[in-house]
Amino acid sequence: MSWQDRIVIDPKILTGKPTIKGTRLAVEFIVDLLARGWTESEIVKNYPGLTHQDILACLSYASELLKSETVFPTLV
Repeated sequence: MSWQDRIVIDPKILTGKPTIKGTRLAVEFIVDLLARGWTESEIVKNYPGLTHQDILACLSYASELLKSETVFPTLV
């Protein structure tokens, strides 16, 4: 499974933020829930349209985005 199968970017949905296909749930929202300590089962219970694969796709998207990030250290 590739995140591209489940994550879409559509300027008409949430002003183009990456969302889970067929929803108005942003990838950043799901990652934030996980960062706040929500379990996968809590997320799926509260958002029953989501699947395990959707949550993995959000994490894969975030991981790929971070891997491609370039950081320039500043000298102090």
